[in-house]
Amino acid sequence: MPDLMDPNPALPVPTLQPFDDYSRYRGLDLQPAVDSSGRAIVVVARRFLPQPGALAQVGTVTVKAGDRLDIIAAQQLGDARWWWRLADANGAMDPFELTAEAGRPLRLTLPQGMTLPRG
Repeated sequence: MPDLMDPNPALPVPTLQPFDDYSRYRGLDLQPAVDSSGRAIVVVARRFLPQPGALAQVGTVTVKAGDRLDIIAAQQLGDARWWWRLADANGAMDPFELTAEAGRPLRLTLPQGMTLPRG
């Protein structure tokens, strides 16, 4: 039975997945925490960036003048919301750097944990 006098009761951590299939946060754990005012809250666990070389490369695309990662993601990966996969595949801490210069090749990879079929 919960202590009704406890000013900071533990929140149950939701088991629902609040992020859609296109989110880079999909599958991350939700964790209880306490904010600066002492309130119990739920936060998303830290996302560690994958090593680009560990991602299975399926192709490359060359940046054109005026390109943006969301446009390239829509054309090459099928959805603009996967722009972050291009950033991960190319080791970008600043995604805007990837399209700053026309002619730059970008790696296209499978998501982390997926591998190419052997054939």
